[in-house]
Amino acid sequence: MTIRPWVGALLLIGLVGGCAPTAPVSDHVSISFRYSHFDPGLARVPAGVPVTITLNNGDPIEHEWIVGGPEVHALHRTGTEAFHEGRANEVTVPAFSTRTTTNEFDQPGNYAFTCHLPGHEAYGMTGTLRVV
Repeated sequence: MTIRPWVGALLLIGLVGGCAPTAPVSDHVSISFRYSHFDPGLARVPAGVPVTITLNNGDPIEHEWIVGGPEVHALHRTGTEAFHEGRANEVTVPAFSTRTTTNEFDQPGNYAFTCHLPGHEAYGMTGTLRVV
């Protein structure tokens, strides 16, 4: 009995069966902050429609959620703004609280979201909003 055909079949089943499911596209997204990380770290949203994003901070410290292109993040890495009220793509979320924002992304692509409070981005508090 030869086992080579079986090995190939088992590897294919393992590869296909072990793939993580693709995040669904939704115009309502919930992102939790826990242990200074975002969950989920990838969200898929539709282009050209308002997207409601609920931000739930389960940490005992404040965080921020800033989404945009590289130019937005470059500005915030060196900026000193403590609060971001009134901007849908820049939200301050106090400890143990929830905030909701609505954004519309006209262009498909990947938009990073990051907490730019000191040390948070370096610790891994980043994610991607994929607009499709």
